Amino acid sequence: MGQPRTSYQVRRAAEAQEVALLSKHYPIERTSPDASANPTTRPGVSNALSRRPPAASLLPDVVPPRTARPANFRRKSNILSVAVCTLVLPGLIATVALPAYGAAASLTKADRASIALQHALDSDSQSVHVDATADISPVLARATFGVVAPAVKPAAAGPTVRSLLANPPYPSFNLASVVSVASQYLGVPYKFGGESPSGFDCSGLVAYVYAQFGIALPHSSRLQGQIGTPIARSAALPGDVVVMDGGSHVGIYIGGGRFIDAPEPGRVVSNDLIYDNNYYIVRFGIR
Repeated sequence: MGQPRTSYQVRRAAEAQEVALLSKHYPIERTSPDASANPTTRPGVSNALSRRPPAASLLPDVVPPRTARPANFRRKSNILSVAVCTLVLPGLIATVALPAYGAAASLTKADRASIALQHALDSDSQSVHVDATADISPVLARATFGVVAPAVKPAAAGPTVRSLLANPPYPSFNLASVVSVASQYLGVPYKFGGESPSGFDCSGLVAYVYAQFGIALPHSSRLQGQIGTPIARSAALPGDVVVMDGGSHVGIYIGGGRFIDAPEPGRVVSNDLIYDNNYYIVRFGIR
């Protein structure tokens, strides 16, 4: 029967067994000869380095495993993005449109009709639909605007300028009579090159009126302005000739800033305002 072991011996045996097990599973590199001979630094205290190997020794070349993604991972991600956009975007658009829808719902029938008409005008539509129940504005007469057009006279035959010059009906010339004769032709339609009661242009009217007093004038507004005697505007008398725009138009002055003229195609001989300040006055028959 052997001698009973002391507690020191028991502890030493346990430590030796532990070191043997650790050395078996985790080989330890020895850095000095003394480390194998004396695993402890002092009696009764185990060397921690001898019992616990470094982390690098315990887990050599250990790399965390990487989870491999399936081949169709990107395709599934794209499908998910499309699904999110399909579900979320309509909701956002509907949320933004709610105030506009609420405003449109509050528009009256008249407001909607006005907006529709403006859209039609902006699109340069050739026709606009008008509701049969819409109110009809009253029709305003021409006289409401203070414009009274002379009645159009039917075409009438009359003596020619040549025959009037040969036998003038008014051999005694005076300016007041010129205005009276010119007034007889109010309402005669404008006719380019016309010089008879069937139709006048501007210089044809002046030439026809003056021919009845035996005064021959060229059928040209420019030439009429050139051969007449210039008169100051302040000295102008009814019966003088108004020459406008350097000779592009003529008429017979009647006073008060007005004259009788054959204005343009589509109109008739009229009593009009001198509409352009670029004019001058000439006189015929009196020196």
